[in-house]
Amino acid sequence: RFLIKGGLAGGAVYVAYDQGLLGSGTQGAEALKKAQEKLPQAIQEWTDYLGWEVRAAQLPATPKFEFSISNSWNKGVHTVMSALSVAPTRACEYTVEGWKYVKDLVK
Repeated sequence: RFLIKGGLAGGAVYVAYDQGLLGSGTQGAEALKKAQEKLPQAIQEWTDYLGWEVRAAQLPATPKFEFSISNSWNKGVHTVMSALSVAPTRACEYTVEGWKYVKDLVK
């Protein structure tokens, strides 16, 4: 079981790396565009292979993503760095409030 799970996980990481998903934001955006183009074709091939009759009207439209992966990534990095830069100050504030609370309990 462990070997099967490890093999599947390794294969998934390899495919993600091979398709450019682990690269830069530009490579990820290109991989997303490629997937959006190929998905309807792949569904049609599988339905033909399985013998299912699926009309184009029955398939849902491919979702449109109107956001930049690199901008989303940069916003996340800025948020994390902002939180880390404020963390020491907040830790001191919370420590002072905690000591005041404990002193009030002891009185």
